[in-house]
Amino acid sequence: MPKPRRVAIFDIDGTIFRSSLLIEITEALIDEGVFSPRTRNIYMKPYKNWSNRRDTYEKYIDSVVVAFLKNIKGVDYNVFTKIVRRVINAKKDRVYRYTRDLVHDLKKKGFFLLAISQSPKELVQDFGYKMGFDKVYGRDYEVGKNNKFTGEILSLELIENKSNILKRAVERNNLTLKGSYGVGDSEGDITFLKMVDNPICFNPNNKLYQQAKKHGWSVVVERKDVVYKI
Repeated sequence: MPKPRRVAIFDIDGTIFRSSLLIEITEALIDEGVFSPRTRNIYMKPYKNWSNRRDTYEKYIDSVVVAFLKNIKGVDYNVFTKIVRRVINAKKDRVYRYTRDLVHDLKKKGFFLLAISQSPKELVQDFGYKMGFDKVYGRDYEVGKNNKFTGEILSLELIENKSNILKRAVERNNLTLKGSYGVGDSEGDITFLKMVDNPICFNPNNKLYQQAKKHGWSVVVERKDVVYKI
């Protein structure tokens, strides 16, 4: 058996991509007339509260998830994937310099690159494979026999716990956690950051930052064209 490859696991939204792929596709679906303009009413107030620093980003993104779920049922899959391609082609370079360069560096060193996002898998895979990742996981929204979304999410228990995905990737791809890296930006990434040898909390929210201080994890912040290591 060949020698196991070291693995590096990355969150995507807010860690590599300088926004959320889910936000981008939801806005595009509204602009294209696939979702009603009233869809924005679901997340506009949480967005304003976050933008004005009166509430958290997590509440904003949770409201976008609700908006997407309420509207995706019945959308034709081919229409959806066409809009996905447009979004990725337009936004694929909107990334953080630090994590973009880290991905490239680890790839040169032979790491197996694994990416995980709660955004729809079609977006995540298109974005991730263009970045050079070996395996990419996103939310898998069910498509019925009529080629339209049913509104159901497949294997939600797997994607919601990112450590399960890391364990699965290690077992199936002859990987090792020795010398491994993990990069995330929120408390949802804690489970896999605990597993790797080199956990990096990148632009962390407060809950992740508190865990980083507790465990002695690296904290990196990118602001404008400056990268700070705390």
